[in-house]
Amino acid sequence: MLLSPQVIFQIVLLFFVLVTIHEWGHYYFAKRAGILVREFAIGFGPKLFSFIRGETRYTLRLLPIGGFVRMAGEDPEIVQIQPGQTIAVSIEQGRVNRIYLDQLDQRTNVVQGSVDRIDLERELSVSLDVDGEKLTYAVHPQAYMIAKSKETQIAPWDRQFGSKTVGQRALSIFAGPFMNFILAFVLFVTVLFLAGMPVNVKIDRVEPDSPAQKAGLQGGDIISRVNGQPIGDNPSDLTGLIRASASKKMDWTIQRGGKEMQIQVTPEIKEDVALVGVRLTSDKRNTKIGEAFSGGWTNMVEATKQILIGFKTLILGNFKLDDLGGPVRIVEVTGEHASAGLPQYTFWAAIMSLYLGIFNLLPFPALDGSRLVFLAFEAVRGRPVDPGRESMVHFVGFAMLMLLMIAVTYNDILRLIKG
Repeated sequence: MLLSPQVIFQIVLLFFVLVTIHEWGHYYFAKRAGILVREFAIGFGPKLFSFIRGETRYTLRLLPIGGFVRMAGEDPEIVQIQPGQTIAVSIEQGRVNRIYLDQLDQRTNVVQGSVDRIDLERELSVSLDVDGEKLTYAVHPQAYMIAKSKETQIAPWDRQFGSKTVGQRALSIFAGPFMNFILAFVLFVTVLFLAGMPVNVKIDRVEPDSPAQKAGLQGGDIISRVNGQPIGDNPSDLTGLIRASASKKMDWTIQRGGKEMQIQVTPEIKEDVALVGVRLTSDKRNTKIGEAFSGGWTNMVEATKQILIGFKTLILGNFKLDDLGGPVRIVEVTGEHASAGLPQYTFWAAIMSLYLGIFNLLPFPALDGSRLVFLAFEAVRGRPVDPGRESMVHFVGFAMLMLLMIAVTYNDILRLIKG
């Protein structure tokens, strides 16, 4: 599978945009709720590039298989300070703005002492025993804890994910898939502007030794009516009539060179499907704004139905491993669509964005849908599920997803090797 630099760029761009818009949805609504977002990451695994802006670290990671927004309180990311532990603090305007846990002898302009009492979530205070004298300091809500040359901003309770209402937390989770739905709709609308609106159904190519060739059909023929039924600009009407007429003569009315002609075609059956051996196309006109929005919505609804049918097949177990595609297969198919031109590439991007949104709403552990289920359970019973148990469920689900991805990726590589 050899890809041109342009196609490679289009593949990378597609995945970057889909993941970024998804994670930005989580990020934006988490910030609006007042949650401290520690990291906005594209990809998983080792860091390739990162920078800090404001309170958030923005990271590009090695494995391009998703992304994440790490919110304060979701994971125990801060080292706990215990009473009796020796620390050093720097004071600015009467409040602690830095808490040092190691290399204390190398710190300057600090107060060093043994911790008597510390609360970095609600009271935001620390009491130290400094040479037998007890000193108490207020802690700045944006103070940093420094250990092993790593700075971590503390998260008071009102900045943590768990402190927010069920509605705020649910919105920050649902916003990721929702942004994929918005992007998909925009892309479906864009496709109609790029491709134009069909004004007829026309034969693009006739397959050699096919029923169409034997009947005298030619590329460029405009199909007006079949069996007396007007075709208009909808090729699905034609394909439906063909499938319903296996081994039966069909009366086609076509236009060729401005003249109307009558031709009889008899579809033949191949692999249990009635075919005549033509590739269809159409003449196009510019798309009106109303047509683009209504057509984009229709395409999105139809694509959603097909995706849900696919998930139903997967859940019921009516599939083979070859029916699934991992990152390798997705890259391969994306390359094919990118090579087919901008309208086809944009349509595939819309499908992928829609798929990503729907997939993440499945109630499977580690996905957004599962987290929404836990929040719904909390809303019904009036108290949250034990965070440790919920984290374990998501961890197991993530591990299962990774194992499935490894299996389908291995299968994709074997398929490529075997051709």
